[in-house]
Amino acid sequence: MNDRQRFLDEHAKLTRRYFLQAGAACVATAGGLSLAAASEPRAPELAKIIDKLGPFFTNQADFQDVSRGTPVPHSLPEGKRREVGLTRETWKLEVISDPDKPATLGKQLTKADGTALDFVGLLKMAEKSAVRFAKVMTCLNIGCPLGMGLWEGVPLRDVVWLTRPKENLRRIFYYGYHNDDPKQMFQSSLPVGRVLEDYFDLPPVIVCYKLNGQWLEPKRGGPVRIVVPEGYGFKNVKWLTTIVLTNLDYANDTYANGNNDIDSPLKSFAATLSVPTEVKSGEAIPITGYAQVGIGGLSKVQVWMRPAGEKWPADDPYFTAAPWTDAEVLGAPERWGGGLSDETIPQGTTGFDADGKPRTWPMRLSKIHWAALLPGLPAGDYVLRSRTVDEKGIAQPMPRPFRKSGHCDIEEVKLTIKG
Repeated sequence: MNDRQRFLDEHAKLTRRYFLQAGAACVATAGGLSLAAASEPRAPELAKIIDKLGPFFTNQADFQDVSRGTPVPHSLPEGKRREVGLTRETWKLEVISDPDKPATLGKQLTKADGTALDFVGLLKMAEKSAVRFAKVMTCLNIGCPLGMGLWEGVPLRDVVWLTRPKENLRRIFYYGYHNDDPKQMFQSSLPVGRVLEDYFDLPPVIVCYKLNGQWLEPKRGGPVRIVVPEGYGFKNVKWLTTIVLTNLDYANDTYANGNNDIDSPLKSFAATLSVPTEVKSGEAIPITGYAQVGIGGLSKVQVWMRPAGEKWPADDPYFTAAPWTDAEVLGAPERWGGGLSDETIPQGTTGFDADGKPRTWPMRLSKIHWAALLPGLPAGDYVLRSRTVDEKGIAQPMPRPFRKSGHCDIEEVKLTIKG
């Protein structure tokens, strides 16, 4: 056995034993995040950094912004936003048949004939059919979520049925306001089946007007946007103005022009949040991180530390044979954050019971936290990696390792152990 293999084997055994001794099932609160109940308190060095983790939901003002437009529509003066329908009082939604590949409809909703759906009409529909669900918003090509929210709206299918569609409807196009400039128009689409029916246990695609119980702010796409539960950010078009019902059999998504996979749902992946840059030899190493829980769900998060500079077999690019160790997935929050009233989940929220508790955990299509306390190591430079394993036992970055279908590379974090 060579030195490298000896190190890997010994560190894997030590790490597993250390996790057990450190109390892998103990109680800690971290910004409202609770770990599984246990008989011993968590190690102080780990509890300290867990306490600094943020809340589950993101305040609207704290979402990262990747809005498109010159100028960005949410930056327009109030008067201009009123003029172009980007306030709740002036918003109008047209739902029309594609003039080139028309769907057969009983009626169209247009501004010209005064039938376009306005905000009052949308809220009237919401009295009967409003839905609310948790979703992480993530850009297809960015390696970190933009924010985690509780989104509320009317199912898009309810708006589609207002047109009394009859036949020749295969796809639904939608786009928002982008300065009345055709070259800036950002558009996306969905197959009609996904809009009219909720596959498996997915929530419906919604015409969204609230985030975390508050009116959708202009910067978040208000007054109204599309939210696709399993979709990356480009599917969730902001400043919604127009829906086109078409008999075309292919997508019109703006992102298709950038060689992106426009039909891939959210992936699962892990990343670190708190890792010490320097640690003394022999000291325990506390680590926290998050995991995006994609369409495949999440069964575990794993970590692996190895000396920097040591080569790994080229025929195992995803480190499947590495001695990964299970980290601990933190439990459901007791306080949710995000500006929710009383920090409680409103009654009737999809995926939650009558007491506001998640029906399953970790929740798919959300962002959760994890933590690990690794045993001390000899002096030297190391690389820390983390990964997810989905509900089918498939480890990140599989089953879809391609960047254009959503970022999910295994993160590498450098760490120095001082003598």
